[in-house]
Formats: sequence, structure tokens, C-alpha cells
Amino acid sequence: MMVISICDDEEKLRAALKKVVETELLLQGIEFELREYASGEELLRGSSGREPDILFLDIEMGRMNGMEAARELRRLHKNTVLIFVTAYPDFVFQGYEVRAFHYILKPYEEEKIKKVLRMALAEFGFLREQYYLVEQKGGAVKLPLSQVFYFKSDRKKVRAVMEDGTEEFYGSLSEMEDKLPAFFVRCHNRYLVNLNYVTRVEGKICICGEEELPVSRSSRQELLVAFAKTMLR
Repeated sequence: MMVISICDDEEKLRAALKKVVETELLLQGIEFELREYASGEELLRGSSGREPDILFLDIEMGRMNGMEAARELRRLHKNTVLIFVTAYPDFVFQGYEVRAFHYILKPYEEEKIKKVLRMALAEFGFLREQYYLVEQKGGAVKLPLSQVFYFKSDRKKVRAVMEDGTEEFYGSLSEMEDKLPAFFVRCHNRYLVNLNYVTRVEGKICICGEEELPVSRSSRQELLVAFAKTMLR
């Protein structure tokens, strides 16, 4: 059974986050215990026993803020998947010292919560294989996303490059992007890469699998931040 903790001093936001998390875990068929805390002090008292598997932690709280609580939590528990929730994106880089897994910005977007939670569940091997459904004239094909190195667009077609070959279909990366897990990130307007296969980002290229893919100026910063987070896990 997983232990999921939510710590936020705003009751309304805590309830909204709890509802999305509960719904997603039930959908995935995962047994869980969900704990709620209204302050950093409560969180540390409640976490003195079993380590929470996943923690959603607000940064801006009264008295002990989330960053202080995270530092103390890391002293007690090394393996908790820590997801910060905040209205202030400036805190993103401070989170590296406490090995933050991801960030969710307020006000909450339900789809973003689901994406980040699924990534966290994948860390524990709880998540079932995710697929991208390709509908074609002759039927439909399910692409196992864990096996896709990258998607490349070429005019009105998209090519999925996988471990055991390629699959081409009509579509656009812009339409696909919101439907894919968060570990798919743009490195170029024609490429969506699977961060699990990216081993290096350098200059205008990234190494994905054994291939060199282009990195555009507009995508470089987001790619570097996403890649850095994978290195911290």
C-alpha cells in the first residue's frame, strides 16, 4: 500500500488536490493511504513513522515553509518522491538541494496533477504501460510509450522511432503534446523526445538512444531543465 501525503495550509486547495489524486489512484487500481497536513510542523510529526512514498508539499506556508520542511524531511527520509506545489516559479531551482521530483504551479490544473502523479507512480513501478493510440484506415495501433525514443514530424505525418522499428501516421506534434506523459519534451519544433532515453544535451544537439537530434534555441532551456530533473532522480 502506498502512502500519499498532501501538505498545504489552504484547506480549499488541499481538498481540490486530494480529489484529483484519489480519483487517479483509484483509476489505476492502486491501494493507498492518503494523509493531509495543514503545516510543515504537522507534516514532520506525521512523517516520523513510515516514510511517505509521494508528498505534495506547498512551499509558501506560515511559520515553517515548505522548503524548510523539505530539508528536515530529507534528513529523516531519503526516498520520498517530493512534488512541490507553489504559485511562485522562482523556487524551482532552489528545489534541487532537496531533490524535488517536480513542481505544480497554482492555481492547479487537473491534467498537470495527473501527469506528474503518473510520473511519480512510474518511479515505483505502479503504473501500467502507457500507450498512444494511432487510428488508421485499416484499424488502430497502440504504441507502447516506454519503447518510443522520439516522435518526429514531417509535414502532415509523424514518425514514432522505437526500439524495434518505426511507425508512421498522420498527425501533428502540437496535438500530441498535451496527450503524452510529461517525460516527452520538445527539443525542436519537429521533435518530441523521451527523456528516459536522452543521455546528453550539448550545444545544438541532444543524444537520444544512439542518435543525435537537433535542439532549437526556443526549446533549449525547457529541455535542459527537464533533463536536469531526470539526473536528480
